[in-house]
Amino acid sequence: MDLTELKNRAKEEIEKIVDLKSADDFFKKYLGKKGEVAQIFDSLKDLAIEEKKAIGQEANILKKEIEEFFNTKADELKNASKQAGLGHKAEKIDITRPGQKIQRGHLHPLTLAMNEACCIFQTMGFEIAQGPELETEWYNFDALNVPKDHPARDMQDTFWLKDTRTVKNEIKSSKLLMRTQTSPVQIRYMESHQPPLRIIAPGRVFRNEATDAKHGAQFYQLEGLMVDKEVAACNFKAIIEEFLKRFFKTNIEMRLRPGFFPFTEPSFEIDVKRPDGRWMEIMGAGMVHPNVFRAAGLNASVKPGLGWQGFAFGVGIDRLAIVKYKISDIRLLYQNDLRFLQQF
Repeated sequence: MDLTELKNRAKEEIEKIVDLKSADDFFKKYLGKKGEVAQIFDSLKDLAIEEKKAIGQEANILKKEIEEFFNTKADELKNASKQAGLGHKAEKIDITRPGQKIQRGHLHPLTLAMNEACCIFQTMGFEIAQGPELETEWYNFDALNVPKDHPARDMQDTFWLKDTRTVKNEIKSSKLLMRTQTSPVQIRYMESHQPPLRIIAPGRVFRNEATDAKHGAQFYQLEGLMVDKEVAACNFKAIIEEFLKRFFKTNIEMRLRPGFFPFTEPSFEIDVKRPDGRWMEIMGAGMVHPNVFRAAGLNASVKPGLGWQGFAFGVGIDRLAIVKYKISDIRLLYQNDLRFLQQF
């Protein structure tokens, strides 16, 4: 066991060290728990007492000398780092420096618009109602007074599903489709609740139509319904004006145009003026048709004009969002482009 050779080898190796990583490797090799110096002490148990005592003393001296070599080299490396400005930067903490910004997720602009719209209507006494996206022909068309030959029922406008179930009720068609509007929620709610009613029904709808800057095969709609003994179109106009004022946080210009919808009479369409000065339709509305009330089980035996009455409307959340956030193309809301989404 040549301790002198081990000492000289360690001295040569430590002179070649130029960085802290190499110094750490040196320490593990010679002074670590399983290093060469530790192995010398482990081998003493096999020696005679006198020999163990002599070599043990030499091993202790060797260990101290190698530790001195290591400490001297470590000090040199630290001083070199300080002179280069590296050690100072690594050790100093500037508590006045702003922290690094943490990347956090955020809500989608459609979610922001939906949440804000729901909150506004809730402050005006409207309750949120929900319904299935997979609907039956009865709730999506028949109960809403849509004629059997109406173009909206065609494959060109509706996503119909293949249905192999047995139809048990010929009056209430159970043919399945992806709902084209959230209006079926009106019927479902009126079947299980008694007036007066004041609800909104937000959700996703589907229409089999071409996609462009203002239209999509899938979009979000918020349906509204208010039913009472004395409800007129003027009530609707006042509520929608207040809603638009709160949603856009300004007195945005709007107009009502005569329209036609099978489930309302009279019917009208509502346009708002975009920042570029152009008018854009955002919703359809009108006074609920008596046939819709009858399909839901209201006013079935009451003379017209003597029972419950109310108004209904459907507003496109996507269109509200593109006006509020000044978006030029509705398709941007569905492309998942982070460069676009991170602006909200």
